[in-house]
Amino acid sequence: MEAQPFVSFVTPFYNTREFLPECIESVLRQSYQNWEYVLVDNCSTDGSREIAAGYANRYPNRIRVIQTKSFLSQVQNYNFALSCISPSSKYCKVVQADDWLFPECVIRMVELAEAHPSVGIVAAYQFEGDEVLLNGLPYPSPEVSGRDACRLYFLKNKYLFGSPTSSLIRSEAVRSRQPFYDERHAPFEDAHVCFDLLRTWNFGFVHQVLTCSRCDNNGLLSQMRPFAFWLFARFSFVVEHGRHYLSAAEYARCYKQVEREYFLYLATSACAVHPQAPEFWEFHRQALTSIDYVLDWKKLARWFPRAVIEKAWGAFWTRWDKVSSATSADPRRFISNHLFATVKEEK
Repeated sequence: MEAQPFVSFVTPFYNTREFLPECIESVLRQSYQNWEYVLVDNCSTDGSREIAAGYANRYPNRIRVIQTKSFLSQVQNYNFALSCISPSSKYCKVVQADDWLFPECVIRMVELAEAHPSVGIVAAYQFEGDEVLLNGLPYPSPEVSGRDACRLYFLKNKYLFGSPTSSLIRSEAVRSRQPFYDERHAPFEDAHVCFDLLRTWNFGFVHQVLTCSRCDNNGLLSQMRPFAFWLFARFSFVVEHGRHYLSAAEYARCYKQVEREYFLYLATSACAVHPQAPEFWEFHRQALTSIDYVLDWKKLARWFPRAVIEKAWGAFWTRWDKVSSATSADPRRFISNHLFATVKEEK
C-alpha cells in the first residue's frame, strides 16, 4: 500500500486489568502505522482505567481513553465505543479487552480490503485457546460474495465470522448503522450484524492466523456454556436471516433441522431426572423472546415423545457398547433384555 488508510482500533472494557495490558501491547506492536486507539472504560473498579490512562499518557497522539458517564450493558458499551471512532477512519478494528492480535493482523486485513473494494468485512483464522477456528474457505479465496459466505453457514454449518476481535470492518459500514449492534440479540449481536452487512457487502478472508481469543476466562459465553447456547444461536440465525440467503425449499429444510435440534434438546432437558436450574430456562425464555418466539410448556410438550424415544435409544446404545466391547453378545437377545429392563424401570 502506497499510503496507509487510517484505522480506528476500539477496545471497550470493564474490569479487565488482568488481560488489558497484553491487549493494548498487541495493538502497539502492529506493523501497520496509520492508526488511532480508542479505549472506552465502562466504569471499571479494578484499576483497568488507570492502566489504560498510563498508555494514553505515553502515546497521547495515538491513544484516547473515554469514560462512560454511567455503567452500560456490554452491547451499549460497544455501541458507544464505535460511535467514538474518528470520522476520518476508513477501517475499524475492534479488539476485545481479553484478546490480542498478531503483529501482521491489520496490515494483512487492510491489504485485502484495499485490493477488493466490495469487501465490507475481513476475517482470518483465529486462535481460541490452542485451537484454530474459522476454517471453511478453500485457499486462497480472498473475496467471496456475502451471499456465498452466509450460505456456507446455513447449508454446511461453516461459520467464518468469529468474534469482533477476528474481523476488520469498513468504517463506512459501521457508520451506516446507529446503533451498530442490536441489543436484543445479545450476546450474539456481532454475528447478526455480519449476516445483515453481507446482504450488501462481500466477505474477505486472510488465510493466516491473525488474532487470539481466550477461552479460559470468565466471559459471558463461558458462563452460558451449560445452557447449550450454540443451539439457540444457530436457530436464531436461521430464523432471522435464512430467508435472505436461501431458497424457500432450502430454508424449509434448514429450519426443520435446527428447530428439531434445539427444541428436542429443550424437551430432553425438561424430561431429565435432574432438572435444569431456573437460570437455564430463563436464558432460553429470554433468548426466544428476542426473535419473537414464546417458550411455553404447551409448545414444548409436542417434543416430549421424541425426547423420550431418543433418550431410550441413547441408553440402549450405551448399554450395547459396554456389553459388545466386553463380550460377543447376541444382538437379538441383548435388544430383548434391554427393552424388558427399560419397561421394568419405567414401571
